[in-house]
Order: sequence, then structure tokens, then C-alpha cells
Amino acid sequence: MTRSRPFLDLAALAAVLLAAMPAARAEVFPSRPVTLIAPAPPGAVTDTQARILAERMQTSLGQPVVIENIGGGGFTLGVSRVVRSAPDGYTMGIGQWSSHVASPAIFPVRYDVLKDLEPVSLLPVSRLWIVGRPGLPANNLKELIAWLHANPGKAAAALPGNGSGGHVALIHFQNTTGTRFQLVPYRGGAPAMQDVVAGHVDLICGEASQMLSHARAGKMKPYAVLAESRWAGAPEVPTIDEAGVPGLHISFWHGLWVPKGTAKDRVVRLNAAVVESLADPLVQQRFADLGQDIPARDRQTPEALFAHHKAEIEKWWPIIKAANIKPE
Repeated sequence: MTRSRPFLDLAALAAVLLAAMPAARAEVFPSRPVTLIAPAPPGAVTDTQARILAERMQTSLGQPVVIENIGGGGFTLGVSRVVRSAPDGYTMGIGQWSSHVASPAIFPVRYDVLKDLEPVSLLPVSRLWIVGRPGLPANNLKELIAWLHANPGKAAAALPGNGSGGHVALIHFQNTTGTRFQLVPYRGGAPAMQDVVAGHVDLICGEASQMLSHARAGKMKPYAVLAESRWAGAPEVPTIDEAGVPGLHISFWHGLWVPKGTAKDRVVRLNAAVVESLADPLVQQRFADLGQDIPARDRQTPEALFAHHKAEIEKWWPIIKAANIKPE
């Protein structure tokens, strides 16, 4: 009897170890750094938002969140990289209206932004303004529309990028109001705004936060914010509905996605880190300083992002394709 005890003890120990092995093998996610792909160069609005988010998310996740900038191809290179990545939760992609709505309608991409990505959360939003040069005779949107009707084809609007939100919004504005003016493409928002300030072109549609200082200095005339509600950064500027063109709502919204097939529990974990980050007062202040609005808590879900994304595609793809916008 005494000789059998060691054997029995060893057998019991082995059983305990075997039972514990699956738990030992189960990975606690994340257990290594997470990559956040920004489909834009360093310093761009999307890159800035990615860095604010990554800095706070790594506190929630307990692992570094490393930014990887993959620009080019009208944002398609960065999005494609996310689509092709392993669906393990260790690669995320930030994007916005241009990369996840406009670009797939303009470029011959080999992915479906709705079917090949898992939504994680809607992120902060930038408002768009319709703005005029300082010497423009119109002082409100109704006067602007009347002036454009009186001068068909003579006015010029600067486009901060081919297929940008500002570009598509101005096309929709023309279609809705029956006005016609020239669309002048620029390589970026900065040179486009400079020519509006200098009076070389008449109009521009772009991010309100980037034009606010010019408006405050009297170097631009903001006519309307393209949203249902006024922007907190300049509450004196009316909404497009109040100004007389109801329904022309477009914003530079951002979102976070992972590759299709990423496990549900990992999507939930990443979403929780985003929600916690957006609830941080310091993060909220940093986004407020950029003029960006954080979506309400009930819109920070994967389901809310998918629904918003789908609705934006259904609204804007017909307009983009009817305008026959081509890659630059």
C-alpha cells in the first residue's frame, strides 16, 4: 500500500495539470502591441485623431498601440492593408468619410468596406462649413444662392481634394439649389483656403475648425454648417436647414474597424477601450480643442458604426457616381 501512494499522487497531479493546460494556453487579449493603421500621412487630421486615441487606448488595453501611416491611393492603400491583415484583433484601422465612403466609389478597389471589415466604434466628427471669400457681396446663404443664380458659371469654388467631402457637398449643393459654378481642384486644404482668403476663388466647403480663425479675423464668410445642429465652436453660424437648404448634411466623421472575422470577444474588448478613452475628460478636451464632436455613448457601438456607414454609402454613392468623379 505504501508503494502505490506515490504512483497515485503522480497520477492525480498529472490529471490536474492536464485540466489546467487549456486555461494556460488561452491568451489574454491583448498580450502584445496592437497596430493602428492610419490611411493618411503624419500630421493629417486622421493621423492626429489616431494618436490621441492610441495614447489613451493603450492605457485601457495594457499594451502599446503603435501607429502605422500608410497613405496614398486616395486612402485605399491603408484600408486595403487592414482588410488583408490577420483577423486576430492586433490590427485596427482608423478611417473617415473620404476613405470609407468616397474612395470606394471612386477607385477600383478589391474590397467591400461593409463586408470585409468589422466595425468597432464611431469616433469624433468634424463639422463642414460653406464659406465665401471676404469680398463676396452675399452676407447669408439665401443671398449667396441668389448671387449665384444671377452669375451662372462665373463663380469658382476651391476643392480641397478630388472626391473630398467638400467636393461632393458642393456638387450636391449645386444640384439642390440649381446653381452652377466652376470647381477648381487643389492639392490639399491649406492652399485652397489661402486662395479663398486672398479672394482668388469665391467659395470653399471644408472643415469648420480649420477655417474658424480666418472667419474670426473677417477673412472668410461662413454661410452655414452642413449639419442638423449648430457647431459649438461657432454657434452663431446657422445650420444648412436654417439657412434655407434643408437636408444637405455631411460631416467628416471617423470610425475604427478591424478585419472581417475578428473574434467577437476581441471586438468587444477593443470597443470597451474606445468607449473608456472617449469618456476621459483629457481626451474630450483634446478633441474639443480640435473642434471635433464626440458621438453620444449610444453611438459608440459596432452596430451604430455599421448602420451609420451603410446609410452614408447609400446616400452619397449615387451622387458621387452621377458626378462621374474620377481618380486624380
